[in-house]
Amino acid sequence: MASRQGGPGSDWGSRPGSAERRTEPSTALADGDDQSVQGARAASAPSSTHRYRRSRRPDTPDSPAGPGRISHRTPEDPPLRDPGLYALTDHFRKRLRQPGRYVSTRTVSAAIRNGQLRWNQTDGWRFAVVEDGIRFVVVVADTETASPVVVTAWTEVADRSAALEAGRFDRVDVDTIAVRAALSESSETPIPDQIRPRTVSRPFVVGGHRLTTGAGDSAVRCVDCGCRFHSKQAITTRGCHGSPRGR
Repeated sequence: MASRQGGPGSDWGSRPGSAERRTEPSTALADGDDQSVQGARAASAPSSTHRYRRSRRPDTPDSPAGPGRISHRTPEDPPLRDPGLYALTDHFRKRLRQPGRYVSTRTVSAAIRNGQLRWNQTDGWRFAVVEDGIRFVVVVADTETASPVVVTAWTEVADRSAALEAGRFDRVDVDTIAVRAALSESSETPIPDQIRPRTVSRPFVVGGHRLTTGAGDSAVRCVDCGCRFHSKQAITTRGCHGSPRGR
């Protein structure tokens, strides 16, 4: 299921504790957000990237489509550029609340409005926008639901130097984004060489584990159960038996 409690909105701030940094964010719209984002409206939607239809790569160009076309859209139609039409899946909402995700409804709106649009054979349609050296990637679906939906989103380091110079994220934030992205890129592959240069002192959450790593360490370590992992598959296939705090 998915619901729109304000839809993608404007809740990013540069201070610690904002939706893109360390603590649980709010999905409510900030006052004065773009008027195209409408009020709350419920919609049925898939709960993960594996629950909606995937198809061949479309060859049709990106073109505007009015609200009247929503119920007639096919997988070949590029997704709509109006963030106010999108509901948020429970899958995406859960990730908004996980430490170290660094995504917010504001950056989702920015990606939908202005980001590059690409078709990916695994996920389907993706919007991507680079802000302050960080790439925000948003996966959407809109052909088998009552309204378009934001399925999931994540961050990648597009330019490490630019990200550090911008000041929007500190060094630990940037290293967290880099380690998480590396773990996800090939989940079955151990990545000690990509973990080793990073220092992540604030835990980020993957598969129920709260993970950190230090410079020179070839694995991430769960601060609750003490287990060490070299790949995402190893993380997600082993439950955490430590403190439930932070899960």
